[in-house]
Amino acid sequence: MAENDWSSKNSVEKHHHHKHHHRHHRHHHMRRGWKIFWSIFGVLVAILLIFAGVAYHNLSVTTGDMYSTSGANTKRNAQKVLAQKKPVSILLMGTDTGEFGRSDKGRTDTLMIMTLNPKTKTTTIISLPRDMKVNLPGYPEYSPSKINAAYTYGGVKESINTVQKEFNVPIDFYLLVNMNGLEKAINKVGGVDVVSPLTFSYEGHSFQKGKKYHLNGEAALAFSRMRHEDPNGDYGRQQRQRLIIAALLKKSVSYKTVLNRSFLHSIADSSQTDLTMRDMMRLAQHYSAARDHIVQDHAEGDNDNEGGTSFQVVNHDERQRISDLLQKSLN
Repeated sequence: MAENDWSSKNSVEKHHHHKHHHRHHRHHHMRRGWKIFWSIFGVLVAILLIFAGVAYHNLSVTTGDMYSTSGANTKRNAQKVLAQKKPVSILLMGTDTGEFGRSDKGRTDTLMIMTLNPKTKTTTIISLPRDMKVNLPGYPEYSPSKINAAYTYGGVKESINTVQKEFNVPIDFYLLVNMNGLEKAINKVGGVDVVSPLTFSYEGHSFQKGKKYHLNGEAALAFSRMRHEDPNGDYGRQQRQRLIIAALLKKSVSYKTVLNRSFLHSIADSSQTDLTMRDMMRLAQHYSAARDHIVQDHAEGDNDNEGGTSFQVVNHDERQRISDLLQKSLN
């Protein structure tokens, strides 16, 4: 290779390297520019996400803490029912235990079937006796049993399956609340108004028959818990529980009262439901008229002692009466 060839090749390489260096430098600047752009963009996206997240959190994460599918045998498509604004049923279950997530499950001391019919503008609330004698579909070995033990053995799933079997009615959704959650909910809506059906004192609170009271959460629980001094025993207690639930429904007239983060968050650790936030919104939008008229009833049983266990036997005719009432309320 001739020397001048070598030197010319070298200078070409140098020139090429110089050009490459400039391009690299420009590229470096551009890359830094993009880096800055992406970091600003990233911050903006993050801010947007945080805001959207807060809005979304208002709705979903709060209910996410409460949300749990039941696993029960569904009789119909509840989502379709809601979408078509047809009458819907909810099983309300109240437990007397503390916060959820503890190993002691307890029993459902309160069982109510609630139907919301936006066309007839009627809410129907039916109490079931907690000592109602039933055969548990999933636990024949523990049958006959009290209906409130369905939850102890098989949780929400068994409770729903048992109620559906006994009353031949579809349960679309459920809401499980412990007393702590109910107390918080009542306080959050600013208390409830009830007229006492009898005169009694309980847990430091006194009530007179026919008198109207504005109750905070603690007083409302005392009002709805007393059982032994009521001449109607557990049936009297059920009636007072229905009065509290009906008053709470009336109080939560504005769905903004109950469908907000602070309300849902306050009851999240003491409530469980398979209603999503979207479902709740649909109920608030399309079913609020159902609160105009509230029909209250209960399944009446007869005392039956079997092997030292006191049951309430709800006979065939009474079960049929309740079943017909519910079917009619659901059209």
